[in-house]
Amino acid sequence: MLRVEDLHKSFDDFRAVNGANLSVQKGELVAVIGPNGAGKTTLFNLITGQLQPDSGKILLNDEDISKLPPHIICRKGVARSFQIANVFPRLSVFRNVQVSVLSQQRLSNKLFQSASRLAVQETNRILESVGLWDRKMDVAGSLSHGDKRILEIAIALGNEPELLILDEPTAGMSPEETATTMALIQRLAADQGLTILFCEHDMEVVFGTAQSIMVMQQGQTIVQAKPEAVRQNSEVQQAYLGGE
Repeated sequence: MLRVEDLHKSFDDFRAVNGANLSVQKGELVAVIGPNGAGKTTLFNLITGQLQPDSGKILLNDEDISKLPPHIICRKGVARSFQIANVFPRLSVFRNVQVSVLSQQRLSNKLFQSASRLAVQETNRILESVGLWDRKMDVAGSLSHGDKRILEIAIALGNEPELLILDEPTAGMSPEETATTMALIQRLAADQGLTILFCEHDMEVVFGTAQSIMVMQQGQTIVQAKPEAVRQNSEVQQAYLGGE
């Protein structure tokens, strides 16, 4: 579904991404790991169109999307959550997701039509799928940190993605929230046929969830392989896992 080929991106003299390669098959859960500053978030920004590469290719279903703007990439089936939860804190949980659904259905410009009756069934279905239906009338800003991250996933699902990109989905969560969130991500992938690409610092989460792991260091791809092969790779051990 997604292929990144020899991708490069510099900011002045700093090479943030310096030869990244990545392959994501349809239906896979793929993790990107690496030390702080390895280029993971920049890579995600390039894939989703927030940045454009200096060189290299990003292929989505064999189409080069390297120069496309974010809204076009979103329309092609790529949705993303960020390191810091992006929700509308003063809107209800329901309205947060409804806005996303209306945007996907291109109904967000219906200025003279009440939004209250639009996309209600679709919004409720998404909220049920992530376990937030019983809190749908709560103000989003009142949610716990873990539930805000789940709401952000629900907002991303409103775009009907084929590929869901999650930037540190469990950052700042308690162990219980982490377990709940990763179980949800795995269930969504299985039940809805989603392809999921995520980066994460929690190695227990990574090796317990991902079917394939790509390791970055200084903007480069060291290796992409199945978890056990990554765990045993000497370069990875030295560069990222502390040589253990």
